[in-house]
Amino acid sequence: IVNLLAGLHVHPNILTLTGLAINIFAMVLFAKGIFTWAAFVIMFAGIFDMVDGEVARRTKRDTKFGAFFDSVIDRYSDMLLLLGLIIWYAKIDRVFYVGLTGLVLIGSVLTSYTRARAESLIPACKVGFLERPERIVLLVIGAISDRMAAVLWVMAILSNWTVSQRIWYTWRELSSMERRATSIR
Repeated sequence: IVNLLAGLHVHPNILTLTGLAINIFAMVLFAKGIFTWAAFVIMFAGIFDMVDGEVARRTKRDTKFGAFFDSVIDRYSDMLLLLGLIIWYAKIDRVFYVGLTGLVLIGSVLTSYTRARAESLIPACKVGFLERPERIVLLVIGAISDRMAAVLWVMAILSNWTVSQRIWYTWRELSSMERRATSIR
């Protein structure tokens, strides 16, 4: 697929946007309660998410903006999928699961935000378990197995646990850097 897309000189940002458009369709399916089809659509969208970076490298179009754009569009995709679930649970009057999905949404946003913010202060912050690929796999598993409620619990707990791990790790790293700086003076 990468060879074909690179040979056709498809711009990697178009691939990124295509993945977003496909995930919008998955969001609509979630909002209608058509979870199994949503899972297959998410997997199809994942192809574009996997190939855009490699196509960028092979066509010599990999840029800092492209990496930034891909990351932002990935966040949109994540949030839209969860919004589809929120709409579904609201339509069937399952207020508790609206809130639980909201906690997953918060954890998802903060997982990427804490890493980005931490890495503006320390060299790297790759601690924690539940990153985007794991969250997408869990959504697919929940949709296919008809166990979305259980998956949402796992995602809510583990994504927010990952955020707390990153906060703790960043605090430790910054404290260590401050002690070293103080001892040098």
